[in-house]
Amino acid sequence: MLRFFGLFCLSAFCLLVSLTDTNAKCPVEFNPKRVVVRYGSSVSVDCSTTITHKGIGWEASEGSVPMKRDQNLITWSVQSLRLWDILPICYMNYDSAQCESYLPVTIYKTPDSVSISTGDHTGPMTEGSTYELHCDVVNVAPVQNLIVKWYKGETLVRTETFTDTTKTPVNKSSTLQITADRRDDGVQYRCEAELELGAEGPQPPPTVISEHIQMTVASLGALRTAHDAPGWSGGAERACGMGVPYIKAKEPRSPMFWW
Repeated sequence: MLRFFGLFCLSAFCLLVSLTDTNAKCPVEFNPKRVVVRYGSSVSVDCSTTITHKGIGWEASEGSVPMKRDQNLITWSVQSLRLWDILPICYMNYDSAQCESYLPVTIYKTPDSVSISTGDHTGPMTEGSTYELHCDVVNVAPVQNLIVKWYKGETLVRTETFTDTTKTPVNKSSTLQITADRRDDGVQYRCEAELELGAEGPQPPPTVISEHIQMTVASLGALRTAHDAPGWSGGAERACGMGVPYIKAKEPRSPMFWW
């Protein structure tokens, strides 16, 4: 690419400054202006100008287009886009200079799976005690567009976003703290992994939903009554029909995918 440099001296300091044109100064337009494409899918973008020029072309790690002198519109296209860090550039020569405009490209991949669990906890849960639920999202990209949503029944109780700028697929985990409460007996929890890709992305946003976890909670009062009952020989499961507070997962089922 053609670049110009200038030497500026201010007082005792001399600065070598690059005079490369920016996107804002390059008189070309993209259609569409921004690309959001699913990993492995096709993509096509036009770069056009309305001024007289000496050549216009596309530079990219895949799908480059040689400079054309007799066209005001050229198209960058790839049949199966699989380069996570691709940065296509439309360049143009005019007025003895060359300018460049960078096409914003977002490549996304929905998670392979989204699962919910109680982490390391096993066995009974005690009313009034705090526990953690874990939501594991496997192989998703880009993670900075990921939103993990936690639902208690149909009520959204927590969302989590991520600042990691990694473009390639990663695994992420989100944690929700809950307190066992008798009023939550039978309540179901789930988590959802949503990719919010903006107006140019698919609508509604691609979402993968975990299986449900259902809470079964017995009150401490019921447990104490059972403990004091004649003939109690230990084992709240035997003394109390519902058993001690615990979380029970429903039968496993395949995650739900929406995009």
